[in-house]
Formats: sequence, C-alpha cells, structure tokens
Amino acid sequence: MTTVSRRGALGVLGGALCAPRLGIAQEGYPSRPIMMVVGFAAGGGTDIVARLIGAEISKDLGQQIVVENRSGASGTIAAGLVARSTPDGYTMLMGHVSANAMVPAVIPSVPYEPLTSFTPIMTVGAVPQLLTVPANSPARSVQDFIRLLRERPGKMSYASSGIGTQQHLAAELFKQATGTDMVHIPYRGSGQAVNDLIAGNVDCNFDTVPTVLPFIRAGTLRGLAVTTAKRTPVLPEMPTIAESGVAGFDVETWYMVMGPKGLPAPIVARWSAALGRALQSEELRRRLEELSTTVGGGTPADAEGLLRREIDKWAGVVKTAGIRSQ
Repeated sequence: MTTVSRRGALGVLGGALCAPRLGIAQEGYPSRPIMMVVGFAAGGGTDIVARLIGAEISKDLGQQIVVENRSGASGTIAAGLVARSTPDGYTMLMGHVSANAMVPAVIPSVPYEPLTSFTPIMTVGAVPQLLTVPANSPARSVQDFIRLLRERPGKMSYASSGIGTQQHLAAELFKQATGTDMVHIPYRGSGQAVNDLIAGNVDCNFDTVPTVLPFIRAGTLRGLAVTTAKRTPVLPEMPTIAESGVAGFDVETWYMVMGPKGLPAPIVARWSAALGRALQSEELRRRLEELSTTVGGGTPADAEGLLRREIDKWAGVVKTAGIRSQ
C-alpha cells in the first residue's frame, strides 16, 4: 500500500549508517537523563501519569526521567518532536489517544505518520470519559438525553477541547451509535469547555473522569454514564453508556510509552521490562487508580496492536462523520 520514495530509501540508508554508533551507545544505556515528552500542559492527566511513571522507572533505569511539556495542537507538537528525534532511547513520548490515533485522521498534515513514525512499547493506563450535562439539564439518564436529541435534531450542542480530540470524536461516535445530531463547539482546552458546560452554554461534553469528577461531586455538573465497557471504581453507581442502551459503545483515553521509529530492540526490551516492573508497584497502582486510571501492561506487540486498532477505529468515525481539517 505504501511505495518506497527516494526520501524513504535515503532514510533507510541513513539508518544503516547510524547503526554502529547507536549500537555502541546501547551498551551503557542509559548513561544520562532521559526526556519524556508530554503533549499537554503540566498538571493535566497525561502529565500526572507521565510523572508518576517516570519517577518509578527512574529507580529501575538508574537515570532521571525528565518530563518535558510541549503542549499545543492536541498533543501533535510533542509527538512530532519525538518522531524526529534520534532513536537512542533518550527522547521518549507519553503517547495519547488524541495525538496518536485521532488527530491524524482529521488532520493528515500532522508532522508524523501515526503508526510508522513510532516504536510502541507499552500501554501504561487508560481512563474512562463521562457523558456530562449541566446540573439543571432535564436529562437524568442516557436515554433521557437521547430523547432530547431526537426532539431537537441539530439544535443541541457538545463541547470539546479542540478538533480531533478525544472529546470531539467520542461525541461523534455517540451521534453515530444513536442516530442523533449535535453541534460541535470546540474550545482551546477542557477548562474553557467545562466552564461553559457549567454555565449551560453547551448541552453536554465527553471528558475524562478526573476532569469532571470534582464538578459532579460539587453538584455543578451531572454525570450520565461512563464511556468504557466497564464501570469505573471511583463512581461505581454510574452506569456505562453501553448498559444504558447504546450497545457496544466503548471509548477510553489511553496513555502509551513509545519512542521514535527504529528504537533498537535492546532498548525496547529494557523499557518494556522496567515498565512492567513499575506497574506492579502497589504505590504506583494506587496513585493511578485514584485518578480513575486502569493500570496497563502487556508487550510491545500488544501496544502496537492497540495502536493499529485505534487508528482504524477513529479513521472510520472521522470518515462517517465527514470531518475535514480546517
């Protein structure tokens, strides 16, 4: 399906010429601090997970993991930086469903190819989203909300933190699964979107549990259902969208450690083993679960399989919705 261009051939030749130098570097790896690039601002879910994982991994690797926040463009700036980096194990990415599986389907001009520009290592966690409405909404269940949408086709709206993001495409999948229509109102981030949702300027949003949970507990927002196939332990009383009548609905925000394309096998193995051990830490697991994060694991092949499935899934959603980059 993909042809080999002159640029691609030169890239293969360049990689071969670099192999001896990288091979020498692998012997004492890691010999200096490692940069973990995060595509979102400090304090957000991806950043917190990266810092928790990094602190645990640094004990195993014997070098500090320095988290570098390169926020903007739904995480694609960070992903592009890592995709262009030298595959020596010193520049890694905390991959994210938005940047690595969703946005490229909407904006094909992102500065990387979502599958072939990276070396997936391990999915470290996944967080459910919540279908959330203003506290004064007449909808008290998913079926209530679907009825409202059908009574007012194309008149109700949903918020997101930007085109091609997890919130945007989760809502589009919901529309497709229920045969309903809503207007997309994109914001520059979750904070602005949630503020307008609380004010009643939009009718719903799909955002991660940690983002909206404080407002649900404060009574300023109402959660209707979680987007994953199973309920979340932090809100055991909250049904899933699937069990609320939308069969098969399953959306999660996942985090995946990955390096640039061509990361040498010994470095992949070192990271895979260290991550596997880190995710067995009772303290780390407790901290992640407090963030509503289902702890990940598995092999590099498992991570690649998830990435392939998610890329295909969201490309299909984008195609069906007719979403075009602007």
